[in-house]
Amino acid sequence: MYLAFAFDVSGSMGANDVEWRSKALKWDPVVAATKQFFLDPASEGFKASLTFFPGAGGRRQMCVRETYTTPDVPMTVLPSPAFGEAIDAVTPPDDNSWRIGTPTAYVMQGTVDFIQAERQRNPGKYAIVLVTDGYPELCGGDADSIDVVAESVNEARASDISTFVIGVDSPQVEGAPPSLANLHQLAEAGGTGEAFILDTGNAAATSAAFTAAIEEIRGAAVSCTIPIPPAPDGRSFDKQKVNVTYTSATTSAPTTLGYDQSCATESAWRYDDPANPTAIVLCDGTCASVQAQFEVSLGVDFTCEDVIEVPR
Repeated sequence: MYLAFAFDVSGSMGANDVEWRSKALKWDPVVAATKQFFLDPASEGFKASLTFFPGAGGRRQMCVRETYTTPDVPMTVLPSPAFGEAIDAVTPPDDNSWRIGTPTAYVMQGTVDFIQAERQRNPGKYAIVLVTDGYPELCGGDADSIDVVAESVNEARASDISTFVIGVDSPQVEGAPPSLANLHQLAEAGGTGEAFILDTGNAAATSAAFTAAIEEIRGAAVSCTIPIPPAPDGRSFDKQKVNVTYTSATTSAPTTLGYDQSCATESAWRYDDPANPTAIVLCDGTCASVQAQFEVSLGVDFTCEDVIEVPR
């Protein structure tokens, strides 16, 4: 699974110039939870990229699609510290000299271009995770319309790229902008239901809510490496009595995958270590096929009889 993060680093995320741009209530808890996701061992089996918006270069480059076709962190195997290091490098200073504008439509377009090129080299299931605290602004004209952003999300969906949306709401204080309810329009266009809207009145609660949103996104994706689950009570694991299946929204019954340690056959899986297996790994072709479907689940069943033969 490939997750392309588009991460809002505009001044409203933590410039500290007004109360509703509180760094302690918005930037800090969201960043803490984001960095934890990229370091979490549970993210193993995923790859991710990270693109900040607005990009460096001022207004002239901010509202340009091509600005966002090269991520700040390229597609990287998780877990990885590279993402936390990149986020630390853009942490807003405690003054007003911070990035302005929210070019959401352009970062979506550029991220789609990046994914299109990336999956030519690495076929598989790709999704965009948009993290933002506001509506598009300061690019001018139609680009500042949520409807235009939705068109960019639709462009992604037409290319089999789903879009998840995490909205970082502003603390409800005097002068705060309206709630982010319109972000639901983007999640719906992206094929992922509703946006996750985070209340930022309490830093600990915000961090926990962001973590829960990321967990749900991770759960909606399928990793191609499955840790072997504990055997049922009263039984011990037998590596030759394992059946692996997958079920998708388009299949009425589970599809059984064949075991092939060499991955020479279609629709196959293998053990990470046939002598002492700890995980089931989908072969590359199988992984790409399964990840190409949005709603899909994998099943691992223990059987009573030998159903596969594992090389000694």
